[in-house]
Order: sequence, then C-alpha cells, then structure tokens
Amino acid sequence: MATPYEILDRKRAGRRWSVDEIRSAVEGSLSGSWSEAQLGAFLMAAAVRGLDSAETDALTRAMLESGDQWALADAVPGLADKHSTGGVGDKTSLVIGPLLAACGQPIVMLTGRGLGHTAGTADKLEAIPGLDLELNRARSLSLLEDTGLAIGVATEGIAPADRKLYGLRDTTGTVVCPALIVASILSKKLASGAQHLVFDVKTGNGAFLPDPEDSFALGQALVDTCADFGRRAVALVTDMSQPLGRWSGHTAEVGEAIECLSGAGPSDLRQLVLALSAALCEVAGNGISRQDLETALDDGSAKRRFAHWAEAQGAERGWIDAWSTRLAPHQVTLEAPRAGVVAGIATRQLGLLLVEAGAGRRQPGDAIDLEVALETCVRVGDSVERGAPLCKVYLGRSDDDLAQRFQACFQIGEAGTAPSLICRMLRPRGR
Repeated sequence: MATPYEILDRKRAGRRWSVDEIRSAVEGSLSGSWSEAQLGAFLMAAAVRGLDSAETDALTRAMLESGDQWALADAVPGLADKHSTGGVGDKTSLVIGPLLAACGQPIVMLTGRGLGHTAGTADKLEAIPGLDLELNRARSLSLLEDTGLAIGVATEGIAPADRKLYGLRDTTGTVVCPALIVASILSKKLASGAQHLVFDVKTGNGAFLPDPEDSFALGQALVDTCADFGRRAVALVTDMSQPLGRWSGHTAEVGEAIECLSGAGPSDLRQLVLALSAALCEVAGNGISRQDLETALDDGSAKRRFAHWAEAQGAERGWIDAWSTRLAPHQVTLEAPRAGVVAGIATRQLGLLLVEAGAGRRQPGDAIDLEVALETCVRVGDSVERGAPLCKVYLGRSDDDLAQRFQACFQIGEAGTAPSLICRMLRPRGR
C-alpha cells in the first residue's frame, strides 16, 4: 500500500488516484494513520487538481462504506429523498416531504444544521414544540410505515468519514469543490438507501456556488454519480439571487411552510415545491401527477400529513392547530431611500446578517434564536416609491446599526429584471 506521501505526490504531479489510494485516505481519517496535515493536503489536492468521475465515485463509496448503511428501500420499495444545497428562506423540504407522503410517495430526509449563511432544515423543525429529530434505522422504518415520511438527523454511525473530512474542509478552504461536495452529500443520502432522488442546486449571489456554470456542473455530477450507484435522480438548478418566499428565520419559515401546505403562501415557494415534487415523481415513475400534487396542497391533505408526521416524531398533539408564528420583539421596518426599481438583493449578506442577529451559529454549539426573522417585502424587478417598505427585521435586541445593514442589501436602481426561478433541469448523461 502506498504511503500518504506517495499518494499526495501522485496528485501533485497531475496523476489520477486509484480506488485503493482514495480509500486509504478515507480510512486513515478515522484510524489516525493519516495526520490532519496530510488530510488537509489530500483535500486541497482534490480541490486544485480536481477529481474525475471515477475518482468521485471512489471517494463517495469509501465515505459511504465508512459507516452504517440502512438500506431502507429493502423494506420500503420506491423510497425517495430530496436535497437542497441551501439558501436564504429555503423551506421547501418542510413542504415537499409531507406533500409527497400525502400523495403516496414514501420519502426519507436525513437533514443537517445551518451552514454558513444558510439555515438547516433540522434547526427550523426544532421550532415545532416537542419534535424529536433523532433517527435510526428502526425508527425511520416505523415512521415510514405510519406516515410515509421520516425527517431528522442521522446517527453518528452514518458516514463518519464525511464528518471528519467536512470539519477539515471548513478550515482548509476546500468547501467549494464539486467532487468533495458530491461525495459529502451522497455518502449520507446513499446510506439511507433511497432509490429515487431530486436535488435542488442553488445558483445566484445567495448560493454557495453563485456562478450558474458551477451550479450546472455540480447538479450534473450529482445525478451522474447517483446513476453510477444504481439510483435514479434528477437535479433542478434554481435561483437564489433573492430570498425564497417572504420569510426567512426558523419559526417564521415553519409558519410559511404551513401556509403553503394549506394551499396559500407565496407563489415562488409553491412553484418551486411543485416543480421539485413533480420531477421526483417522474423519476420514481409513481404515477403521481402535478394535478395530484396541487390538489394535496389545496384540499388540506398535505397539511394534515405534516401534522400527523410531526406528532409521530414527538410533537405536541394538536400543535399545528395551535400554531402561531412567534417573532422576536424588536421590529424595524426598512424603507426605500428613493423611488426606483429593485435592481438586486445581496442575498448571501442577508443570510450572514441573520446569523449575526442570532438566527444562526458562528461556532458549533452556539444557541439559535428561533424567533429572529426577516420579512422581505419586495422582489427583484419591483418598482418602489420612496419610503416603501423593503423589508422588516425582527430582532431579539434593539440594534439600529444591524437593521440598517439589512436595508443596504437592497439595491434601488433605474431598472431590474426578475430572475427565472428554475434555470435548468439535469438528468444523467447518456442514460
């Protein structure tokens, strides 16, 4: 077996890594046979030199096989999953899960915490009183049998190598590397055992990959790698150059998700939920039409499934009927400084300001204020008069400077064009 030095030297010289060489690094991350310095060099080499599809497959498999594999689809045929690369106000998972389950499509989602300027689905769901998000294989199967839906955080036995390597990626400047992103996402998604997957890959200034071409490449790599593992997948590249929906912030986003599940809520959220759900149903070949999905939103069945699922995972009985969105006490309305058109919104900066206000973590273990929120009152391309509300912020403490920095994220100009919400659909190449 080659030494870490020899393996690193191969990539430095521009040569491909073998399956065994990649597995050596992954296994070494857990055994300690590779030092953190060597692992950091491994990640940087992958980021700078790149990994081809075979290397990406090998890295994904090694990380997948570093831990438990639940193989849930062995007991629940046709099981599906959904993943988003994250953004500001992105609460689609809260709607898509119960919507698909209400239509008869079983779905499991192993979700995570907030990352950088984006909020995690697990953090949002913790606004529901009593909800228990800890999942293992047995509990997932029980929930799927009862409700058709399981959402939560996985045990530490799922892809432990990813947990180790991700921490190093965050400190070595290698987070934004397509092959490493693919392996990180799929090592967990494949571990659950879902057969059909849909990916929402964000692009625009509020995405981790703001360049559309980078987003297209990532989406293509995700669906191609799924195909290599015998899974059927589709990816939609969608806009994140402005917040999704009207509300951003944990409790507020749960409230907006409930509105959408009740047939109401903002049009962009509904449009994206239906597009992602329909794409997944097509891939799964389950016979569920877009009209079926729309009906489940409008007749209340999706909302009822959300309530039933949450109660099955420990939420207080009747929680959804008693729901009242709780917002932080200090409200500030930020107005347009002049008449014009909303030419752009600094979406990533809005997310970072929400983190600074307490809605996210600067360090692991930080407490989150679930009631901090941003209400976006305008969309890119809207005409506004001087003094018109651009947004409202709800803060846990009075902070005029912070509030004004939210206002600065809205660019008022002479013209602006509303971006397309859905940029492209990607399927496996040559399949």
